[in-house]
Amino acid sequence: MRMRQRRKEKKLTQVQLSERSDVSLGSLKRFERTGEISLSSLIKIGFALGCEGDFDELFSKKGYASIQEVIDEQR
Repeated sequence: MRMRQRRKEKKLTQVQLSERSDVSLGSLKRFERTGEISLSSLIKIGFALGCEGDFDELFSKKGYASIQEVIDEQR
């Protein structure tokens, strides 16, 4: 999972990330194991890892390279 990789890149243990993000250790472990987490906890972890910019892209408009891509997507 990408969050685990990002945590390890920052050289943080699960305990350290839990403390920095104010997300329970159990929730953090479950997220790394299953991918399940509340939206508020996900946002807290994202900020603690310095990934807040990634949330900007979450609902960004898709860019199209051609009119054909627009047509194909409508089908």
